[in-house]
Amino acid sequence: MTVFVFKRLLIIPIILLLLSGIIFSLTFFLTPTQRAAVFISSPDELHQVDIEDLIVRYELDQPFYQQYRNWLRGILKGDWGWSTSHRMPVLQVLRHRIPATIELMLLGQGLIIMGTFLLSIIATYYENRIPDIIIRFLTTLWLSIPNFVTGILLLVLFYVQLDFFAPGRLSLSMTDIVYSSQFTNYTGMHLLDAILNRRVDVFINAFSHLVLPGLAYALSPVASNTRIMRSSMLDQKNSLYTDTARMKGVSEIKIMSKHVFRNALIPTVTMMGMQIPTLVGGSVIIETIFNFPGMGLFVVTAARGLDFAAIIGASLAICILIMISNLLVDIVYGVLNPKVRVERYGE
Repeated sequence: MTVFVFKRLLIIPIILLLLSGIIFSLTFFLTPTQRAAVFISSPDELHQVDIEDLIVRYELDQPFYQQYRNWLRGILKGDWGWSTSHRMPVLQVLRHRIPATIELMLLGQGLIIMGTFLLSIIATYYENRIPDIIIRFLTTLWLSIPNFVTGILLLVLFYVQLDFFAPGRLSLSMTDIVYSSQFTNYTGMHLLDAILNRRVDVFINAFSHLVLPGLAYALSPVASNTRIMRSSMLDQKNSLYTDTARMKGVSEIKIMSKHVFRNALIPTVTMMGMQIPTLVGGSVIIETIFNFPGMGLFVVTAARGLDFAAIIGASLAICILIMISNLLVDIVYGVLNPKVRVERYGE
């Protein structure tokens, strides 16, 4: 398993290098002033220094490889450019926005996993009976509704009508606490920081603001994953090896938990891994609907203001998030299916 993880880690920098080259190549469609914003880390340079001086200083008149090398060197040093829409360095904005998106993704993935497992087990156990029919109907319904429609419906029902869950990330009173001297932001993820600071009130408030976007994030993937896992579990449940186990006197619970459920996880985990880029892209819509200050809302604001430095920085950050997420999925897949490690990496 160590060799498997190590070789996967070796691939990530190569892929990121290729992706960063593709992302940076988009700057050649920009004007020199817009391209200079990708390199600088202060607004003074953009407004007080002559554009010809900036072109010479950052070698914007040089070949692509030389400009890319200078940009990549700045990225590694922490110079991600200046965000004109947020009036601060891009990296500083990302430090505030990335934890919010990670928090939303973790809650959403938790809901996806729990919902998929629970509904699949119930549907398989009650095959072709009322619970199974209801689950199949609901999953078909959820798949037919786009996530932005789901988000709007949840917002209207639970916030406008019932006033249960508010949009945003925190209430105003909790925001004052979180960004005061009496609260330490260790990670930028409010749920985890609330636990570390032993603030139950902050935890409850932050969680209540995550419920609706988390549900909007998770409902459609739960529906598709449940249908896949139910079908896989039924195939495993009716296979020859499970019939042999029953003939040997193995209990149905043990067959389901030890064999059927584990083997049915393999195609489901594969599907979850394929969904990650779509879910990250979908967070743009969800965060905008719920006014949730994460990467998605940051990208929308940057696009509206033609903030190219922020767009390029956010694109690179999203690529890194997707690569890390795919690495974790590959590790889980390798644990569930050791055959993959043997065939691909000779373990």
